[in-house]
Amino acid sequence: MAVFGHVFPFYADPKPTFPMDTTLAVIITIFLTALVTFIIILPGIRGKTRLFWLLRVVTSLFIGAVILAVTFSSEWSVGQVSTNTTYKAFSPEWISADIGLQVGLGGVNITLTGTPVQQLNETINYNEKFTWRLGENYAEEYAKALERGLPDPVLYLAEKFTPRSPCGLYHRYRLAGHYASAMLWVAFLCWLLTNVMLSMPVLVYGGHMLLATGIFQLLALLFFSTVTSLTPPCPMHLGTAVLHTHHGPAFWITLTTGLLCVLLGLVMAVAHRMQPHRLKVFFNQSAEEDHMLEWSPEEGGLLSPRYRSMAESPEPQDIPLSEASSEACCKEEHPGETNCAL
Repeated sequence: MAVFGHVFPFYADPKPTFPMDTTLAVIITIFLTALVTFIIILPGIRGKTRLFWLLRVVTSLFIGAVILAVTFSSEWSVGQVSTNTTYKAFSPEWISADIGLQVGLGGVNITLTGTPVQQLNETINYNEKFTWRLGENYAEEYAKALERGLPDPVLYLAEKFTPRSPCGLYHRYRLAGHYASAMLWVAFLCWLLTNVMLSMPVLVYGGHMLLATGIFQLLALLFFSTVTSLTPPCPMHLGTAVLHTHHGPAFWITLTTGLLCVLLGLVMAVAHRMQPHRLKVFFNQSAEEDHMLEWSPEEGGLLSPRYRSMAESPEPQDIPLSEASSEACCKEEHPGETNCAL
């Protein structure tokens, strides 16, 4: 039964929506804080190494932030449509709204925004998330959404991803999300190892790990694309329109970052083979390695002696065996006499 302008009292009010995903906001805040910290200490670096150092820091933080952000992003597969559709069950009223669907590695996000927002004496602005990550039960979340009485378009799209739906979207996207998420976490680990190795005099191995970072990102894209294309698409009719999905921003930015890591890894491998000195100068490690190669008794130089070339060696002197042996014996018996050999 409706009261006061067809407002149904047994439906919950729309939840307040945050402008963006809170997890992404935390990740972006952490990496921006790290970037600002490095920029603050930038004036303390002298010479042309300041520009090289800033370029390395910005590139590394960008790659790490992208890997973490796309792992928790819900925009791997997206779709949006503007249509006229029914609003809630047991009501013949129709609304004009924009309906959006975002599929991530761990669940789906459904948005419903009225055009205009104020219709039927209500604020039509919904943003609902349903997850299937480890430890989460998608069927239970869908049942709770039914109990809350969410609008028909939201429940219709959420029902398409339930385990018992004949479309099979749940098993398809859930399997793709698990494999792609695992590859991205391995890529993040390779990124950490890359930063550790590039801060040490093992640049070639840092380049190899950067190459591995890009390869694992591309593998994540391969798993997601392959698994999600095994079955034909499921039609989603929303009122007078049909919702179609396509690869979203998270997919394309992962592709771009993966290709960037592969390219940088290959460039470092080629530079290490052809121009190792310039590669060391870019990472500001040439002076440290030259200092390590010098012989110093105080720093354990006996373990890593510096051998002189033939040009640096003094000319050999021909000393008769009898004179040399007599001189040595004289010095042992009379250490105080200077010309004991005579």
